[in-house]
Amino acid sequence: MADNDISELFKPIFLKEVPHLNLQSHPNPLDHHPYFNTHKQAFYFTQSDLVLRQIDNHPSPSPRFAYLRAGPRKLISFQPSDVRAAIVTCGGLCPGLNTVIRELVVSLSNLYSVPHIFGITAGYRGFYSTHPLPLSPNLVRHWHTMGGTLLQTSRGGFDLHKIVDAIQHHAFNQVYIIGGDGTMRGAVKIFDEIRHRKMNVAVVGIPKTVDNDVGIIDRSFGFQTAVEMAQQAISAAHVEAESAVNGIGLVKLMGRSTGHIALHATLSSRDVDCCLIPELDFYLEGEGGLFQFLNQRLKENGHAVLVVAEGAGQDIIPRTDSQKQERDESGNMVFLDVGVWLKSELNKWWAREHPGELFTVKYIDPTYMIRAVHANATDNLYCTLLAHSAIHGVMAGYTGFVTGPINGNYAYIPLEDVALASNPVDTKDHKWSWVRSVTNQPDFVRR
Repeated sequence: MADNDISELFKPIFLKEVPHLNLQSHPNPLDHHPYFNTHKQAFYFTQSDLVLRQIDNHPSPSPRFAYLRAGPRKLISFQPSDVRAAIVTCGGLCPGLNTVIRELVVSLSNLYSVPHIFGITAGYRGFYSTHPLPLSPNLVRHWHTMGGTLLQTSRGGFDLHKIVDAIQHHAFNQVYIIGGDGTMRGAVKIFDEIRHRKMNVAVVGIPKTVDNDVGIIDRSFGFQTAVEMAQQAISAAHVEAESAVNGIGLVKLMGRSTGHIALHATLSSRDVDCCLIPELDFYLEGEGGLFQFLNQRLKENGHAVLVVAEGAGQDIIPRTDSQKQERDESGNMVFLDVGVWLKSELNKWWAREHPGELFTVKYIDPTYMIRAVHANATDNLYCTLLAHSAIHGVMAGYTGFVTGPINGNYAYIPLEDVALASNPVDTKDHKWSWVRSVTNQPDFVRR
């Protein structure tokens, strides 16, 4: 290694600190908790316990960052008996939502003896349109075994001043916000408004997106469950395709802006012939196009399996003028169904190129099956650790942060950093090379 390469490894590391409430400190009740530590001495983290964001040894012009490690602190900033905690879930469903809620309630109650815990129903609008739902460990005891969110959820309904007014009215001093990138952007605004009003309220975000498109953290909860469920859809598509003459199994998986589920499901199943993701443009006709590839694969094997993420191909699907303007409640462009469109295009292509020959396209869309199931064992454990990390940070007085794993260690990350970050599939990365080596699909680069 050259001298300049070595110097790169020892570049200064910048700590990404998170805000802290200026409250009176109290001894952590975990000191005397009979079950928290088998050695009767709670293990605490300090300001010196950090998590590095970059751990590889490749020289990079980017600065190196570190975050505070998540976990209990020796001193806390909230007197547990004075805590009024609010928990809200926003956006679409995701495996593990109920697990996070359950663990927040159980851990706040059992570890810190917090007496007042409330659920906000129906997403952000629930702060000002519904009454808070009192939560207890007994009420949420079995929630982790169920899919969806028993607090209910919705998109949109974000009215900043009404939300913060409600937080003030109900005297909530801890707010746990579970949601995706749009929800986190809303959480930043809530945190800023709370700080502007000089309210002693801790705000923490717990990132949720089944698509795994949240940046900085290793992965989002529910993702592994989604990949596992996607396997069943791909397996069914493979059986259908293999059982037909010139059969194509077409599976549409979740992934509006990123193709992580499609990518990991493809690598895991080994039955996929082509994987289409939003990060990679593709085309149908001509040399190196999808139709040419599928035609060759049908000649060789007699069947093919095609996996497509929901956000793929949106720029080549014809849209009417009204469809170009259509937005959902969160302001996102409404996507057209790439699976239905591809099925139609495949059938038209075959009828045109191979008139009279047998051809079958079996289209499977498991979207709502995947996101509505309860979390698997891995995601359940992950959700538990997320909830514990969030609680320890909030009780210690931290606010305006997100908790999540970075390189396997849980950390406290500034809320705004996560709200602005993204996590696209890097098609120049070795993982996408693995996909191409498994499928032997074209690169869709016109020559």
